[in-house]
Amino acid sequence: MDEQRPVLVVDLGAQYAQLIARRIRECHVYSEIVPHDLPLDEIRAKRPAGIVLSGGPASVYEVGAPAVDPGVFSLGVPVLGICYGHQLMAQALGGEVEATGQREYGGTKLFVDAPGVLLRDLAPEEPVWMSHGDAVTKVPEGFRVSAHTEQIPVAAMEDPERGLFAVQFHPEVAHTPKGPQVMKRFLYDGCGLLPDWTPANVIERSVEAIRAQVGDAEVLCALSGGVDSAVAALLVHKAVGAQLTCVFVDTGLLREGEPEQVEEAFGRHFRVPLVHVKAADRFLARLAGVTDPETKRKAIGEEFIRVFEEVAREHAGARFLVQGTLYPDVIESGSRTAAKIKSHHNVGGLPEDMDFALVEPLRDLFKDEVRRVGGELGLPEEITQRQPFPGPGLAVRIVGEVSAENLGKVRGADRIVREEIRRAGLERETWQAFCVLLADVQSVGVMGDGRTYENPVVIRAVTSEDAMTADWARLPADVLDRMASRIIREVPGVNRVAYDVTSKPPGTIEWE
Repeated sequence: MDEQRPVLVVDLGAQYAQLIARRIRECHVYSEIVPHDLPLDEIRAKRPAGIVLSGGPASVYEVGAPAVDPGVFSLGVPVLGICYGHQLMAQALGGEVEATGQREYGGTKLFVDAPGVLLRDLAPEEPVWMSHGDAVTKVPEGFRVSAHTEQIPVAAMEDPERGLFAVQFHPEVAHTPKGPQVMKRFLYDGCGLLPDWTPANVIERSVEAIRAQVGDAEVLCALSGGVDSAVAALLVHKAVGAQLTCVFVDTGLLREGEPEQVEEAFGRHFRVPLVHVKAADRFLARLAGVTDPETKRKAIGEEFIRVFEEVAREHAGARFLVQGTLYPDVIESGSRTAAKIKSHHNVGGLPEDMDFALVEPLRDLFKDEVRRVGGELGLPEEITQRQPFPGPGLAVRIVGEVSAENLGKVRGADRIVREEIRRAGLERETWQAFCVLLADVQSVGVMGDGRTYENPVVIRAVTSEDAMTADWARLPADVLDRMASRIIREVPGVNRVAYDVTSKPPGTIEWE
């Protein structure tokens, strides 16, 4: 296939740089985020199909304000400036930017003067989202004004002959209803791109890249049962077939039915070579008497390492390890490559001296894209749409000792919560919905004619976009009622159910 040329999103300090990149991908065009101080030679080397300058909180005329090399505008690559990027383009090319005193924050009416390329899908008056104090007061030579507002004369401008476009408003946010149409006009008409960043094309490109990297070498994948490692494994298997061996370490700390689901999907349905290590007894022995959350995590991580090393020794010829690194991880680390294993993204860290090269087939994808690729590969929805689950599993959903009895309680309660969430059609509306067992607490209850003294269970359900912040989910009362009634009736040793109404911050999503 032809090289995938990216649209580069230049991060000028905006909180929305990732959002811009996601919106471009929603138009089925590949995008990457780069820092504003990336040297011009490195920008040129990426062979971008287009460049988007993000917004930012600074003023372009301040000393030390984020800037780009002015050569960006003469690369012959179409450029779109958004908010701060709009002002930066104007200033760099000879226009003027001033603090006019006419601030605009929130919903604003845009008046389209000359639709041009960018605004041709907009009505003469359109609602848009603004967030700025400065404004372009004079456009550079060659530009024409395409829109204004009641407060500012230049709300959009363009020089289509040079492929330069700019808007003061934010097309990437949901509060600009016609924002997607503006983005598409830049991408399809301004840049001449086709909407070919699709799951099918992603798979085809990934398979080519994996084959080129791996050759005929043996590959290992630590399979957790989560969506990231599952999709990564299937991509590698599609590329190299039996050269891949998946290692599924069953810690005994997974949710009900998950080990069987992994074995069914990979071992039988996809016929991926699978080593299923049933190590529940080993992990329970390591966790006996342990109540401190960090000690639990460390014990689980160390035991995982030992189990994985035992399997790796049986595959001494393996040179590559599959890791489900996602694009947000790449953005945060600032690096797209890694020479050695530093940490296992699902459990507690593989040793640094395991000399594998990494295969990271998901490193260009956001989570929602991974789910779509998984669906295209044929993964069942039970895996592709699975809610996030902590690496240490149910061990960190037991406040107290991790015993077989306590695992049975929290696993049974968790099953009921997930069933009722599914029954109510709330799976996509909740980021996570699960149970926490307070194993160190007992409360008095009455069942039948007798007094009970048993454990409480706490239901935790949150809504979130990215897990950085979260709000407690306003579950319907009848759903909570069914959950509580079933848990007390069906889970031995539990006589009380509470609902956690703490947001993040100040709380965390998980209790431990």
